[in-house]
Amino acid sequence: MTDALPGEKPETLLITLSGKDRPGVTSSLFTALSGAGVEVLDIEQIVLRGRLILGVLVTAPHNAKRVRAAVEETGASLGMVVDIDRGTGDNTARRDGRSHVTVIGMPLRASAMAAVAGRIADAGANIDRIERMARYPVTAIDLHVSGADTLALRTVLAAEAVTQGIDIAVQPANLLRRGTRLIVMDVDSTLIQGEVIEMLAAHAGFETEVAAVTAAAMSGELDFEQSLRSRVALLAGVPASALEEVYDAIVLAPGARTLVRTLRRLGYRFALVSGGFSQLVDRLAVDLGIHFSRANELEIVDGVLTGRIVGPVVDRAGKAAALREFAAEIGVPEAATIAIGDGANDLDMLNAAGLGIAYNAKPVVRDAADTSVNVPYLDTIMYLLGISREEIVAADAEAGIVTPAPPV
Repeated sequence: MTDALPGEKPETLLITLSGKDRPGVTSSLFTALSGAGVEVLDIEQIVLRGRLILGVLVTAPHNAKRVRAAVEETGASLGMVVDIDRGTGDNTARRDGRSHVTVIGMPLRASAMAAVAGRIADAGANIDRIERMARYPVTAIDLHVSGADTLALRTVLAAEAVTQGIDIAVQPANLLRRGTRLIVMDVDSTLIQGEVIEMLAAHAGFETEVAAVTAAAMSGELDFEQSLRSRVALLAGVPASALEEVYDAIVLAPGARTLVRTLRRLGYRFALVSGGFSQLVDRLAVDLGIHFSRANELEIVDGVLTGRIVGPVVDRAGKAAALREFAAEIGVPEAATIAIGDGANDLDMLNAAGLGIAYNAKPVVRDAADTSVNVPYLDTIMYLLGISREEIVAADAEAGIVTPAPPV
């Protein structure tokens, strides 16, 4: 204990050890401190390529010289460099305006990190802590930032992300990041690669025409419902058996199964909300273990597609309504929802969610979403939730799922 008077800041010692990491460093340091009657105020350590930096903040002992000698002797026995700084006060508390800034690059260059750090400093914010979330196949770094409004910081860094060709997500540092959440995903060109309606249109000989209309609709150039009905009309006469062929040809986005599998372990709920077709989307939901699904139903008469849709179209507004309905059903607030999509018909859904993610999206969607992910790995989204690649691999290993090792 120290003898500081009421209102005075107590004297403290900041002890830093650096050198080659090995078992027993932390225990050896605290053994050296154990007889001094000090209180531990803070501890931080990092290990980079086998090099350890350990910082311990303690109250100043009555006999500082003896403690200094004991710590330096311990450091010498471990082959580590010791630095001891005497001062006053506890570690400075983080300021208000706390955010998580997740930076994703493929690759992530030093010049890009310099630009990001510079924009954070320009905003009057401070980087309090840095964690690596992944190093392969993308590099993902999570910055704990304080001292700036989250929305203002998001605006500044979104522009820098475009300039640097990287992805940056800025989220408030609150309990929502750790709670059970609902993830609502678009299907075509998000959960899966390509567009199902174009695959069906190939059976009718209209793939090129349908693809052109789909591209215009996803960019927001055409009304979604009108464009969908006109495209579906071209499918009239296609045998219903084509749905089976198309389903067998579907290719999931890389990381899709990993995303669902990992977050389901944590109690997350999932929904598929698609402008595509229930005959395929519902099967995908069952295959992946997804809790909810909603899509358009193709009319089938006598084993043939009629070119019509049964019931109302799941359009831009319908997607947002489905998100709200599913959230209410499982009892989570809209702020605890995450929406992922790529097209203009996803915009209302992205805006309704607590976190809207534009995934390899059209420019109109990237500009409107909370954040963008432009690498071809859907499981990258878990880094935005504070889940590291090492944790994902370890959880899979416990379940007997082998993950290929990254290149050395």
